[in-house]
Amino acid sequence: MGDGASRRRKARKIWYNMRIVRILFLFIDGVGLRAPATDNPVNAEVCPVLCSLIKRHSRSIDACLGVEGLPQSATGQATMFTGVNCAKAMGKHCEGFPGPSLRRIIEENNLFLQLQKRGRSITFADAYLIDNADDLAMRRFKSVTTVMALTVPETVKTVDDLMANQALMQDITRETIQDRYPDVPTITPQRAAQHLAALAAKSDFTLFEFFQTDVSGHSMDYSRACAVLRTYDRFLEQLVQLVEVAGLTLVMTADHGNIETVMDRGHTRNPVPFIAFGPREAAIRERVSSLVDVTPAILSAFDDVP
Repeated sequence: MGDGASRRRKARKIWYNMRIVRILFLFIDGVGLRAPATDNPVNAEVCPVLCSLIKRHSRSIDACLGVEGLPQSATGQATMFTGVNCAKAMGKHCEGFPGPSLRRIIEENNLFLQLQKRGRSITFADAYLIDNADDLAMRRFKSVTTVMALTVPETVKTVDDLMANQALMQDITRETIQDRYPDVPTITPQRAAQHLAALAAKSDFTLFEFFQTDVSGHSMDYSRACAVLRTYDRFLEQLVQLVEVAGLTLVMTADHGNIETVMDRGHTRNPVPFIAFGPREAAIRERVSSLVDVTPAILSAFDDVP
């Protein structure tokens, strides 16, 4: 009797977990795939956890989108978060902050809006150094993720959320804001991972954006790039453990290459890794061959569950 009841409880738990989809999306800016080289800090010595995920749980996907020239952040990220080939729509790769035409595409048809229409709960884990969403809306220049967040204003997190450990700073450890916010304590990468995992356990979909990889790639400073990747890897090591225990599906990708050729200041046309790890990994990963497929694959993971 006891063994039978235990098996039934286990079967019910497995059935329940199969019906629950929670996805944690890590957007890591400017990380492409390239063979080992002396100027490529994306290697197993510097970031073993990231490299292991790339080796075992990823596929190589296209970030060039059929458009000549070097891929750029605005069109790459907009493509990733809408499922629209924004580079083709604009007729070129657009860098930096999206202009009016690109903003319209993002505002009309982004991942947050599509999840909201499906009744899914959303968390954007990055904190803005603002008091409220209205302050963010007043900014003249807005990133792709900022434009997306403003279409669902309740996803915008502030300094108060950061202080309450209900948000993360984009640099993970909060060190980059110490000159402006000395009262906000720094934290370890492992502690930041714990905060993010706790947030992700409460939402259907959680996004965390990290762009120090792209910044360090542009710096052409190999030591700096290695330091950034080591911090992220310590964060990632703890996060992977917590995600696995919680039964979350971890998704991770980049908008273009950069840091893998750190001695070249610009972006690259290298493919980028698309990592999926967890209960839905195979179903999500097999649907993605370019940045265009990222949003549809995530939505399909939710749509496939009754």
